[in-house]
Amino acid sequence: MYCKKCGQELPEGGKFCPNCGTDNSVAESTRENTQENQQQTVFNGTVNQGNANPISNRSIGLCILLSVITCGIYAYVWLYQMAEDLKRASGDANAPSGAMVVLLSIVTCGIYMWYWLYKAGEQVNAAKTARGMAEDSNASIIYLVLAIFGFAIVSYCLIQNELNKLTA
Repeated sequence: MYCKKCGQELPEGGKFCPNCGTDNSVAESTRENTQENQQQTVFNGTVNQGNANPISNRSIGLCILLSVITCGIYAYVWLYQMAEDLKRASGDANAPSGAMVVLLSIVTCGIYMWYWLYKAGEQVNAAKTARGMAEDSNASIIYLVLAIFGFAIVSYCLIQNELNKLTA
């Protein structure tokens, strides 16, 4: 059984959603959705692939604009969001959280970000494979090389484009 508001899977016999707190004690027949609706439900412009938190479809141009206007501060917000979305999309429980990616990137003066971008290519491929899409075996190298030469924002754009494809 799933929450009628956020799509979170509810524990057996649970009355309230552990994620959003919504009362789900409505009659059993009104709570059950088809399996297809449970696996892919649209919430406010995002798609839930059976996870508690949906993957967001973000405007790449807007993310670039906000990163430029805020002198790079929004780039860290974007990095956080991408790391969280990639973790959910790939189903990799060992992947670092978005907060950890941002923190380690700042502490190591961007060196950890290079490592994360390389691993992000692997996560993108894992997410694409899980959805029956073709892999890009060079994605990890492309993201890393772009970042090393000072074009990390291009890597962000490429990753976000792949995440946007996953939500379609």
